[in-house]
Amino acid sequence: MTDSEIDNLIIRVAAKGDGVTGDGRHFPLTAPGDRIGVDGIVHFGVHHAMPPCAHFPACGGCQLQHLDEESYADFVTARVTGALAGQNVTPGAVLTPHISPPMTRRRASLRAARAGRRITIGFAEEGSHKLIDLQMCAVLDPRLFGLLTPLRGLLGEILPDKRAAHVRMSLTDQGVDLLLEGVKVSGLAADEALGDFAREQGLARLTIDEGDGPQTRWEPEAVTVSFGGASVGFPPFSFLQATPDGEAALVGAVRDALPETGAIADLFCGLGTFALALGDKRPVYAAEGARDVILSLKLGAARAQRRLAADHRDLFRRPLRPEELNRFAVIVLDPPRAGAKEQVLQLAASTVPLIAYVSCNPASFARDAAHLVAAGYRLESVKPVGQFRWTTHVELVGIFRK
Repeated sequence: MTDSEIDNLIIRVAAKGDGVTGDGRHFPLTAPGDRIGVDGIVHFGVHHAMPPCAHFPACGGCQLQHLDEESYADFVTARVTGALAGQNVTPGAVLTPHISPPMTRRRASLRAARAGRRITIGFAEEGSHKLIDLQMCAVLDPRLFGLLTPLRGLLGEILPDKRAAHVRMSLTDQGVDLLLEGVKVSGLAADEALGDFAREQGLARLTIDEGDGPQTRWEPEAVTVSFGGASVGFPPFSFLQATPDGEAALVGAVRDALPETGAIADLFCGLGTFALALGDKRPVYAAEGARDVILSLKLGAARAQRRLAADHRDLFRRPLRPEELNRFAVIVLDPPRAGAKEQVLQLAASTVPLIAYVSCNPASFARDAAHLVAAGYRLESVKPVGQFRWTTHVELVGIFRK
């Protein structure tokens, strides 16, 4: 292949989803192996796939449905390795990426809008506030997508004209937990419509927020989610990993690295995704800054008779110090997208033998990894996880040892 041919060939997909040619030009909606003609026309290659959703590429919910399985898996891995290379960090091993199957997303935040009698529910167009009215979805669990048609009818009763609302859905142990924000329930008919909708759709819970805080209107039994066989109370639209299989891949990557014995500290623990899944046979200290979440974990762990100490602690303002960290055989941390610089600096000064860092942002993970490596830790492995299928959002587990 000549230099000119390479210059016009898409050789990789950049972090924001554009295809990149050999000479560095960016072209949207292209896949590795596509060729750019002299007239600018894209000639598809063997890795260019037929998008499974009729709304692609207008819908902002997905950016990469035009990639085949191999190219998407390569993109997920490259997001991790590229971020690490930018910080001069080399992992000992890059494990095979885990990619969630279609229609397994169990948590979604959609927008709804009303114009006269028309109710639109969906994701916004890429780079726009215009909503795509979803008539199909290749990523949502069918139990979530199946609510959209009846929900249009309900919103006709409680969403004011020319107004927008948030539709937040989660799959829990009891079924779909639905939170509607920005609606207005006034009068007996609207109130009865809420109850009828919840019963007919078999909701686990229906919560509304008219602007002055969430109010639960339907909850036949306490709503829970389960980790490692222990159920935990679920505050409306609390954080969950996006897919059950993605969660299992993240937990499995951490579990595979654990020593047989020793106490675990789970930092930024949330509802206990890792603390409960890994702590069935050993003591766990779990720290989290959200009060309602850590209370749910504390009560759930007590019901399951787990040896778990739940601590309401802001780890950005008050990270665990080295003398506290050194009591543990393993530190697990799963911080927000911004990373955990304050806590990582304390970890770098510790003697903890094993750190399992779960991240939803390869860039912030790489910055934190550089601090740990400079302090003598070795990045033994990284496991890329693409549970937000066909998006540019990538997660991972990094295992550090000293």
